[in-house]
Amino acid sequence: MNRIAAPELDGLVTNLDAYWMPFSHNRYFKRHHEYRLLASAQGAYYTTVEGQRLFDCLSGLWCVNLGHAHPRIAAALKRQFETVDYSPAFQMGYPETFRLAERIAALAPAGLDRVFFVNSGSEAVDTALKVALGYHRVRGEAGRIRFIGRERGYHGVGFGGISVGGMVANRKMFPSAQLTGVDHLPHTHDPARMAFSRGQPAWGAHLADELARLVALHDASTIAAVIVEPVQGSAGVIVPPVGYLEKLRELCTKHGILLVFDEVITGFGRMGAAFAAERFGVVPDMIVFAKGVNNGAIPLGGVIVRREIHDAFMTGPEHLVEFFHGYTYSGHPMAVAAAHATLDVLAEEDMFARARALEPVLEEAMHGLNGEPGVVDVRNLGLAAAVDLEPFPGAPGLRAVKVFEQGLRDGQLFRFTGDTIAVGPPFVSTEAELGGMAEALRKAIRASRAS
Repeated sequence: MNRIAAPELDGLVTNLDAYWMPFSHNRYFKRHHEYRLLASAQGAYYTTVEGQRLFDCLSGLWCVNLGHAHPRIAAALKRQFETVDYSPAFQMGYPETFRLAERIAALAPAGLDRVFFVNSGSEAVDTALKVALGYHRVRGEAGRIRFIGRERGYHGVGFGGISVGGMVANRKMFPSAQLTGVDHLPHTHDPARMAFSRGQPAWGAHLADELARLVALHDASTIAAVIVEPVQGSAGVIVPPVGYLEKLRELCTKHGILLVFDEVITGFGRMGAAFAAERFGVVPDMIVFAKGVNNGAIPLGGVIVRREIHDAFMTGPEHLVEFFHGYTYSGHPMAVAAAHATLDVLAEEDMFARARALEPVLEEAMHGLNGEPGVVDVRNLGLAAAVDLEPFPGAPGLRAVKVFEQGLRDGQLFRFTGDTIAVGPPFVSTEAELGGMAEALRKAIRASRAS
């Protein structure tokens, strides 16, 4: 039995066996859990049960952009619980949920002004796929049943999301349960031509032309939507080449295909703007969001759609349901309250500008690792960056684990996937903290080589 004494938690002894952890090496964790059990969080830092203070290099999981335990959000949650803790979303409404939809629509690109609330990015992706299918059907194009995703794309863990996603490990255990008729664009990361790019790579816009090939292969009349992350986050901050997203938009418009941006990671300031669509100047037909919308306080996500898409469903007798879809917790009052407080802070403290100001600081700090032994690529955009490490021979992924563990000992909570280290620090970080994070990563990379 795996147990750990936690004196900082009033002598509580925690049994680690019962919890099956998500996206984790469960057996390894339960043998090597030092500095991995978190006792508290404040600002840009966690504190472990051992009392080790950890700088939150990835804003939780790309979501706690304003730092932990923000007093405005905490106060909003307390007030909300004492007012309305839950209200049904079916055939009833809570006024603040309607107001939140209006505020989010105001931040989105012009024309995207209808919001459907869910509870996570995974649910938001599956919702967007259903909207796309339904939209074409109600318009008399029921033959548009195909989706185009992208290699190395991450769109959550619903069956729809793993179908359009391109993360091999997420897909291979469930092949029979995936959607049929799904195809994938190639990913846009070519280290031979892009290594150590600062911001958008100059090479690679032509990769969007692969969509024209897929249209010719399947016929446009069978394709419902293309879904991509503007910046691929979970794959390790893969930045789109200059002109790439514009070409996707042009091809989708030409062939009547809906373009969906998965902005679960990039939305609400990570790219220095409300949405990456604004940063890149490319307007999709739908935006999927979650995470940063309410600072990760209570699960909340959603889909923002063009008004024309919404209105296509609004036919038939008014007393009938137009779209048979939704969740018990859609637009949950507690999640909504946290989102209102988050949007207030983002606006009043000009946090999008704060993220833009920190972008060059992060860029310089991370690209300073260029030349370190074992570093094969560094890339960045907005307040996000990644470092690719040369794998240990015969043991892919182990080097990143060693870097991660050294970081914990040195007070840094990095994020690793494969042999890539990703960072996306909170907007409230200081320049000194970003510099310290990069130097700690340098030390950890050198230590991993020595081991």
